[in-house]
Amino acid sequence: RGWVAAAMASMDVDLAETYATAEAMESSQGKYAEAVSLYLSIINTDRDTDETLKLKEQAIYKLGSLYATSHEPEKLRELLRNIRPFFAAIPKAKTAKIVRSLIDLVSDIPDTLDFQIELCKDSIEWCRAEKRSFLRQRIEARLAALHLQGKQFNTALELLASLLREVKRLDDKPLLVEIQLVESRVHHGLRNLPKAKASLTSARTAANAIYCPPALQAQIDLMAGTLHAEEKDYKTSFSYFYEAFENSEASTNPEQAVLCLKYMLLCKVMTDSSDEVNAIITGKAGIRHAGEAMDAMRAVAAAHQKRS
Repeated sequence: RGWVAAAMASMDVDLAETYATAEAMESSQGKYAEAVSLYLSIINTDRDTDETLKLKEQAIYKLGSLYATSHEPEKLRELLRNIRPFFAAIPKAKTAKIVRSLIDLVSDIPDTLDFQIELCKDSIEWCRAEKRSFLRQRIEARLAALHLQGKQFNTALELLASLLREVKRLDDKPLLVEIQLVESRVHHGLRNLPKAKASLTSARTAANAIYCPPALQAQIDLMAGTLHAEEKDYKTSFSYFYEAFENSEASTNPEQAVLCLKYMLLCKVMTDSSDEVNAIITGKAGIRHAGEAMDAMRAVAAAHQKRS
C-alpha cells in the first residue's frame, strides 16, 4: 500500500510539473499549440486523486482562456462537451462554476451572440438529462439575457415567465434578483415602462433580503436611473447613476463605470447644470476615467451652454 501511495504521489508531481511547463509556454510566443497540448494531457488523465482533480480544474480554466484569447469558440464548445464525464467526480457547485465560466469566456469573443445562444441551449439539455436544476436555471437566466441582447424580447419573456414560476417556488433570492432584473430590461426594450418598473421593484425587494454583490447592485441602480430618466426625473436619476458608478468601480468594471459617469453628466446637462459637468470631469472620478468619452461629454455640455 505504501508503494502504491508513493507511486500515485509521484504521478501527481509529474502532472504538477506538466502544468507548470504549460503555464510557462502559455506566456512564450509561438508556444500556443504546445501549451494547449499539455493542458489537454492533464484534463484527459484518468487519475482522480484530490491533487489531480485540482490540477484538472485549473487546466480547464487555463485552456478555456487560451481558446477565448485566440477567438476559438468551437474549441470552447468542444472542451465543454468533453469534460462532462469529469463533472461526476467533483461537487455540483464546482461544476456550475466551470460551466458558467466557460460560457462567459465565449462572450469575450466578438460576434458570437448566436453561438452563445446555441451553447446555452446545448448546456440546458445536458442539465435536464443529468437532473442538475440549480445549474440549468442559471443558464436559462443567461439565455434570456442573450435573447434580450439579440432583441428577441418575446422569446426572452416566455423563458423568463416559466423560470420565474420555478424559482419563486424554490425561494432562490439571488437568482430571483437576476431574473427580475433581466425581465425589467426586456419590458424596457418593449417600451412597457410600468411593467419595467414593477419588475425592478420586485428585484430590489428580493435584493434587500440578501447580500447583494456590488456588480449586481450596480446593475439594479443603473436600471433604476434609466427608468427615472425615461420619466424625466433627472435629479433622482443622477443619484442612482452615481450609486451605480460607485458599485461598478467597487466591482472593478471600468467599462460600466464610464457608462454610468456619462449618464451622470447627461443628467446634469438635462437639468440645465452644464456648468457642473466640468467640475465632475476634473474631479477624482473624471480624472480616473479620462479619455474620449469624457472629452465628448465636455463638448456636449459646452454645446448646451452655447445653445442656452
